[in-house]
Amino acid sequence: MAKQNTNEQFKAAMALCRDIFQKKLYDYKPSWRMLRPSSLTDQLFIKAKRIRTLEVKGESLVGEGILPEFMALINYGIVGLIQLAKGYADQVDMTNDEAMALYDEYAQKCMELMLKKNHDYGEAWRDMRVSSYTDLILTKLERIKEIEDKNGATIVSEGIDSNYMDIINYSVFGVIKLTPSQP
Repeated sequence: MAKQNTNEQFKAAMALCRDIFQKKLYDYKPSWRMLRPSSLTDQLFIKAKRIRTLEVKGESLVGEGILPEFMALINYGIVGLIQLAKGYADQVDMTNDEAMALYDEYAQKCMELMLKKNHDYGEAWRDMRVSSYTDLILTKLERIKEIEDKNGATIVSEGIDSNYMDIINYSVFGVIKLTPSQP
């Protein structure tokens, strides 16, 4: 029962993010295609750092809360996976429909990974604090920076793509816990 609940919650969280992604594509097209890996990592860092600052300070002067930032981490994480696979471009080189198809492909891969890890970890995420997701995401970003600085070379560590997928999945857990209709 809990597994099905997690599946449905994951899908609902991803649907919220997908809707925003699609609307932003309408507004901007896939302009993110021009982001180089280090710039994308820094964008993810900005979002995660803002979440941590809001968690520590307890107030937002801009008026946006933590939930939209977790959603942005999901969407930028998927952009990161697309950029890893396609490389960056000097101009927009894909249609909105192509971008959405890639979004759906990587969202599905993240869900499949979540299901495997959720099985092995016994839904431990449910007992974690949202602030722990933030700290784990910041740790993953620091690891990505190190891997980027070493031009992708690792000895035993997971690659950038695995770290992006973990960031996405921790962010989905954050969205689930911060969405009022979710238990």
